[in-house]
Amino acid sequence: MAYSVGILGATGFTGQELMGLLLRHPQVELVWLSSESQPGTPYGKVYPQFQGRLPAAAETLRPFEEIKDTRPDVVFSCLPHGASAACAAPFIANGKTLVIDLSADFRLQDLEAYQKAYAHAHPMPDVLKRACYGLAEVHGEEIKRTRLIANPGCYPTSALLPLYPLVKAGIVSPDGIIIDAKSGMSGAGKKPTETTHYIYANESIDAYGVGDKHRHRVEIMEQLSLAAGRKVDLLFTAHHIPMERGILSTIYCDLMPGRDGASAEACLKEAYAGAEFVRVRDDFPRTGDVKHTNLCHMKVYQPAGGRKLIIVSVIDNMVKGASGQALQNMNLALGLPASLGLA
Repeated sequence: MAYSVGILGATGFTGQELMGLLLRHPQVELVWLSSESQPGTPYGKVYPQFQGRLPAAAETLRPFEEIKDTRPDVVFSCLPHGASAACAAPFIANGKTLVIDLSADFRLQDLEAYQKAYAHAHPMPDVLKRACYGLAEVHGEEIKRTRLIANPGCYPTSALLPLYPLVKAGIVSPDGIIIDAKSGMSGAGKKPTETTHYIYANESIDAYGVGDKHRHRVEIMEQLSLAAGRKVDLLFTAHHIPMERGILSTIYCDLMPGRDGASAEACLKEAYAGAEFVRVRDDFPRTGDVKHTNLCHMKVYQPAGGRKLIIVSVIDNMVKGASGQALQNMNLALGLPASLGLA
């Protein structure tokens, strides 16, 4: 059986990455690609690597007005926050379509936190509680029962995969967590700015969203609060690294009494024993180890003589941090093997 699929905002980096994955998926039929910035343009003109590879229905980008009343089996929204929820609304409302939103519009269940972090009113506040947070290895069972999936942010994916099981099991304290994360430039999006343009970014590293300023911090805190059963606060700082893709997160936390690095490692290995895309390693991973894959590699380390735990976690921000996890979520929600189109 082939599932019909449409992509909103197909011309961005996540749309491009998703397209490459979907073309390898044996049970997907692309029925439309939508773009408000380049309607009527052949997709192969925007991204020449797709010339001659697309079905006729998806060869040319279509405006939202042309596709809003269609009812495909799956819609991926690769639009920015704010715009994404509004365009996904008719597909959410039809009750048939599985909607997977790659923006931040449905990631936070706390409406006030969303509006503070993203500085605008939410277009669909009544729908927030219906959305399932799509951290695939953690919320897999809920994903199988939903029709609206909020794909996690790239930084939160790299931090939550190691932290969520450890906080939930009481191995590490939910207090005093510090996350130092570094991302390749693709994470900044397609449109260059004064901080992401090659001239400024090459041979340079910069910190942004320092401490308590980055929007992804709120997302991480909400999920860890669910794991801990109480409110969690933490510090998070993001950095741009002059490379194309990849995220490396170095996480500092306190071990709970009676716990050590060995119990933390055992907890993670048990949590991800059946996970196809998570590896708990004996050595420290590099971003190059997971480039162009849907994998997350992690390593825990307890410095001698202390109660601190250091975790290093790496993902490809465009795959596991965005489009790959979205496809994994689609597979789970449709009852397909999680790795279909990804292995």
